[in-house]
Amino acid sequence: MKTHKVVKHDEWLRARKGHLAKEKEFTRMRDQLSRERRDLPWELVEEQYSFQGEHGTQTLSDIFEGRGQLVVYHAMFNPDTAGPHTPWTADAPCYVCSFWMDNFNGVTIHLNHRDITMAAVSRAPYSKLAAYKKRMGWGFPWLSSLGSDFNFDYGVSFTDEKAEVDYNYRLRPWGVTEAPGISVFQKDGGRIYHTYSTYERGLDMLNVAYHYMDLVPKGRDEGDGGAPAWVRRRDEYRD
Repeated sequence: MKTHKVVKHDEWLRARKGHLAKEKEFTRMRDQLSRERRDLPWELVEEQYSFQGEHGTQTLSDIFEGRGQLVVYHAMFNPDTAGPHTPWTADAPCYVCSFWMDNFNGVTIHLNHRDITMAAVSRAPYSKLAAYKKRMGWGFPWLSSLGSDFNFDYGVSFTDEKAEVDYNYRLRPWGVTEAPGISVFQKDGGRIYHTYSTYERGLDMLNVAYHYMDLVPKGRDEGDGGAPAWVRRRDEYRD
């Protein structure tokens, strides 16, 4: 860690107040961006998707669990394409996705009381999801979209890992068949609408651990490698 200037309290307070003004400006800009995000147009979901979960075969409507809003975390997990080059294995999802799911597992009860269901969806068979969910002690719904076009339609699964893919709203190389993302849906008048999807750095705002790291002197301390440089599945850290 680099050497920092050490000052008396009065000088520290002046510097802190100067930075506070920038934080307040950022907060106002973030609130405006959130309002604009909520004002984006919706698109009608016309495809009849099928999922496998704890309650057997379910539709997208079923995943709402009687609420009006649904947030889906697209977790990277496809045992058929697992290998040394994938962050998932034949029995476990991407370790970075696991980090993200750890972050929202504890808040789903609060979301439920704001008319929001939080669920994860992956292409792995449900038996694999159930086993890993038990291993982690998670309580949120996690469903398999195996055999469905859901992951493909929402831009997080691809048929050819060697081809350029349309991910995060642009064509680019990706190198594996799965990618992470968040998609949001609204049920209104018996119909379901897709209201928002975000990928890559857009997912940062959903990871509270990163917000704490951003407060401390070392920050995220990831170097150029990002999360893969240090993140492990919660029960795989060595110290």
